[in-house]
Amino acid sequence: MKNIAYDESLVPLVRENMKAFLTRVAESQPRGGQLLEIGPQERQQVRDTFHGWSYHSFDIVDTYRPDFVGDITRLNPQIPDQTFDCILCMDVLEHCLQPFDAIIELRRMLKDGGLLLLSSPLNWRIHGPVPDCWRFTEHGYKVLLKDFEIIEIDILETPGRDLFPVHYNVAARCNRSKNIDPRELKFRFI
Repeated sequence: MKNIAYDESLVPLVRENMKAFLTRVAESQPRGGQLLEIGPQERQQVRDTFHGWSYHSFDIVDTYRPDFVGDITRLNPQIPDQTFDCILCMDVLEHCLQPFDAIIELRRMLKDGGLLLLSSPLNWRIHGPVPDCWRFTEHGYKVLLKDFEIIEIDILETPGRDLFPVHYNVAARCNRSKNIDPRELKFRFI
């Protein structure tokens, strides 16, 4: 595959960008509360960044021994409504068969006012774990998160290629009173 060197050159940029985003968000939040990380595998970054939180993990398989095994695109009755103060779903949504259903389930698990942190690639090759189904733009995130208050959409631009970001990080606050028709949304003009 001829583009492997290009892809490998982007990995440090994405990792540093995500680390800076998570650090910035963690430092802006009061310490403590219940935190859930979706699909952490063996990564430690969230645990190393969010000090003083009660950490829990969730995955679709039990390979890495998460606290909860389930599918975020379906109801997970083992987790009561409004359990978590913060949920992180980093580089997972692109692998979900039903990303809108995933957002509904994550919102159900979040407390009102709770924080949802998402990330996903845009300008990135198909990758595992399979399936790799989706790419989201900033406009797509606005639709997915229509019933949240979006705090920040952090865009990592592709070097030398405008309007095709490598990666997005998103921070949004759960707002249980919102029920927006996506056709009423306003988007940034490009």
